[in-house]
Amino acid sequence: MTKQTQLCTICPRHCKVNREDVTGFCRETQTLRIAKIIENFQWEEPCFNKGDKGVLAIFFSGCNLGCDYCQNDKISHGGVGTFHTIDQFVHLIEEKQKDASAIDLITPTHFSSALAQAFEKIDKKVPVIWNTSGYETTENIKMVSRFVDVFLTDLKYADDQIGQNFSNCKNYFSSALPAIKLMCRLKKDVYDGEFLCQGVLIRHLVLPGYIRNSLAVLDTIKKHMPKRKISLMSQFTPNGKSKLNRKLTAIEYKTVLAHAEKLGLNNGFWQDFDSSDCGFVPEFE
Repeated sequence: MTKQTQLCTICPRHCKVNREDVTGFCRETQTLRIAKIIENFQWEEPCFNKGDKGVLAIFFSGCNLGCDYCQNDKISHGGVGTFHTIDQFVHLIEEKQKDASAIDLITPTHFSSALAQAFEKIDKKVPVIWNTSGYETTENIKMVSRFVDVFLTDLKYADDQIGQNFSNCKNYFSSALPAIKLMCRLKKDVYDGEFLCQGVLIRHLVLPGYIRNSLAVLDTIKKHMPKRKISLMSQFTPNGKSKLNRKLTAIEYKTVLAHAEKLGLNNGFWQDFDSSDCGFVPEFE
């Protein structure tokens, strides 16, 4: 694959900057930057653990969203991380994948071109998880699907205006819905026992005060991808920087769970209500 030198249109923002020289909205150049690597990471959904093996979690620096409530603010907006050449990344994966159930690429979208080049060289032994916010173009999903086995995607909002309010993003839902529908067309669910080795899992973080948004997200899933596993999360933790300055209430979360049950969306995972805690957020150097 030829190294990308054209103006960046990897994500729906279409910054159109040459990221060989300057950063885009994501605050990153084309060079891979990793904020943290956690081996045997077992904080993802249970279907990604194979026996006692967790995933090899790779947290990339930067993000193409601007969520003011981000729990990983230090890496998404804080500019931390270590640069890796493509060959260094290839060596890292080939050295560490043997002890993992899967390779979990966390917030990887803005590094799609470099990752595609890397995985052309990697002798892949375990599934690759594309752990994304859902803010993707269909063109990028087609491209990365050549080496990605599982799309672990958020569906944050069912309304573009809410995305603008909280994620500095005017077209989140308009972009995420066709991208996720394409993920579902490209990857049917394939299991090895309880382990999801290929397919799609859709996450949704319930936001305090925005229960109608969560209900609309569930309605969207029911309409467009009703057979896919979902993961409803109660872990919202205020970071002191957002208008969302309180935790979720038990009644709010129960309302969302009840709507999922009403819709027959019982194939998935529900977080315990006490998951809202800073202790669930990894430390980033």
